[in-house]
Parts: sequence; C-alpha cells; structure tokens
Amino acid sequence: MFLRNAWYVAASEAELGDDLYPVTLLSESVVLYRKSDGTPVALEDACPHRKLPLSMGRRKGDDIECGYHGLTFDCSGSCVRAPGSQRIPQGARVRSYPLAVSYGLIWIWMGDPELADETKICHVPEWGDPAWGLNRGDSMVIPCNYLYMTDNLLDPAHVAWVHQSSFGNAACAEEPLQTTVTDVGVIVSRWMRDVEVAPFYAKFVKFSGHCDRKQHYEVHYPSQAIIKALFTPAGTGSDDGDLHEHVFLMNSYNFMTPIDESNTRYYWFQVRNFDTENEEVSRQFDEDVRHAFAEDRVVLSAVHKGMANKRTPNIDLASDSGPLRFRRNLDKLIAQEQPGSLIPLAQRHTAEQQTEA
Repeated sequence: MFLRNAWYVAASEAELGDDLYPVTLLSESVVLYRKSDGTPVALEDACPHRKLPLSMGRRKGDDIECGYHGLTFDCSGSCVRAPGSQRIPQGARVRSYPLAVSYGLIWIWMGDPELADETKICHVPEWGDPAWGLNRGDSMVIPCNYLYMTDNLLDPAHVAWVHQSSFGNAACAEEPLQTTVTDVGVIVSRWMRDVEVAPFYAKFVKFSGHCDRKQHYEVHYPSQAIIKALFTPAGTGSDDGDLHEHVFLMNSYNFMTPIDESNTRYYWFQVRNFDTENEEVSRQFDEDVRHAFAEDRVVLSAVHKGMANKRTPNIDLASDSGPLRFRRNLDKLIAQEQPGSLIPLAQRHTAEQQTEA
C-alpha cells in the first residue's frame, strides 16, 4: 500500500529529454516527456483502446500519438484525434498527473490532483545558499520495498556494521538513540562524545583528534529523509549556542519513490559547509557516497528477500523504535485515504450533496 496524496520524485531533470520516458511509480505506468517549451508532462502510459503503452507511440508536437491506431492525446490527457472515427470516442482520455520542478528533480503527485500543493515538497533551506556546497547526487534502483529503506534511514545504529569503511565505526555500536515523533514524520538522533572520526568524514574535517559526533536521522511521510552529520572537536558538541569554527556539517537529502511493492528508485543529493566550490571534493564525495549506498543496496535487497520468504518469526530490537513508529503512523495516513481517496474533490462534493438531498 502507498500514500498517494503526496509528492514523489518521478525523475531528475537530467533524465528527462525530448523522448517519451516510461516509468513505473506506485505500481502505475506513467509516461513523462517535455513540451516544446521544456515544461514536463506526465500521463497514464496506456491508450484507452487496448492499453498499448503510449510510450511505444510517438511525439506529435506536444501531443502523443498511440502506436497502434493513432489515437492522439494532448498534455491534459484528452483525446484530440481518432483516425477513422467521425467523433472522439466516449472515454477516450488518459489520466494526467500534476508535476513540479524543484532541486533539479521532477516531482509527481499520484493522488487527488486538487490536493496537489507544491509547498508540501520537502524544503531544502541550503539550496542556492553560497555558504553551502552541493553534491548533486544520483539515483539507483534498490530491489526492496520502500519501507525497508525508511527503516534504514531511521536507524543510525546500522552504520557500525554495514558501513565500517565509510560512515560507521565502533562508536556507533552502543550509544542509545532518542526518538521524536513530529507532525510530518519521525526523528532519531544521538550524540557520541570524544570518539574517533569515521573513515568517510576523516578526509574532510578541518580539525585533528577526537570529535563529538551527532547523528540526526529524520524521515518525513511517506518517504523523504534528511540525514544530518555533525562533527566538532571533542568537548565542543552542543545543541545550544554557537557552533565551533571548524564544525563539519553535511546534510543528505534522500527521496525514495516506490516502483512497486518490491522495488524502489532512490534519489539523493548532499549539501556541505566546507570547500563549497571545490569540484574535486564534490567528485570524491559523490564517489564515496555511491559506494556507501551500494552497501545498503546489498543488505536491503537481501532483507527484502529474507522477510518475504521467512520460515520463522522475525524479532524487533530497541533500535527499531523509530522505524516502527514511522510505519504505524504512515499506515494510519494510508488508511485515511482509502474511502474514495482518488475521487476528485468536486465529484466528492457533488456526491455528498446528492446524498444530503
């Protein structure tokens, strides 16, 4: 089950060119393309005649022509041409989806289009701020249910074992976690005092010796994560007051789009407070981050298979508190959508008025 009244990343701006671009999102087939003015469009990828994917057809200006019998659809999903018919057949239209472009990504609203509100897209306050450098990131498909990814991104403890050569070290194994439930999701965080700097970060920090490290793992419903890494000289770490002049800050923005119940497309980028214009640092960052995420991919794909084929019950650990609370609250949001969740508001109001009459 998926939350549909929400924004998901459909593609990066770089992925979408002039050609028809088929994607599967929340188990729905969608075709993306750009109009002649560059504006992105998203339509149901199925001609209403015999359901041939429109992505197997061809562009006709800003319209799409089906490759089977030539039915042609405009950007709104309306059929504007039906060769061999005197008039447009009843029901000859496909669904169109609201889109928004932000942070180099193309976002899609899969639910009631009247509820699509661009202000609900994850806010990135550092974007465009010259005080922050940008690692533009990438994407990958991970063969697992998206909730195993939200579990992972609310679990700072896993880095001690999965990422021993990058994000984690022995300091990450035992320190207790603090879980906070917010209106938009769940935060799991902790301070680790007077510890070694983990391998990934050691090459970038601007101080020597031990550090105070804060892990801040925050996931918003349904599947957007903000991971904040803070390293400061040992003895200077605090949630109050000014930060140390040599503090290392990296905020990682992570967006998980379910393809279906068993596969997820993962998009990410990071911002950093050091070497903001250094392209070599950005290149090295991107390379190391992709390596670490590949480690997650191996583990999460195996977790998905293991849980799908389990012969004995699984157990939960203390570190699962945040992920379990996130899942419970997301389940409630999904349940609230179920009665007529995809019926446009105008139709709902009409039905309610008829019922009252």
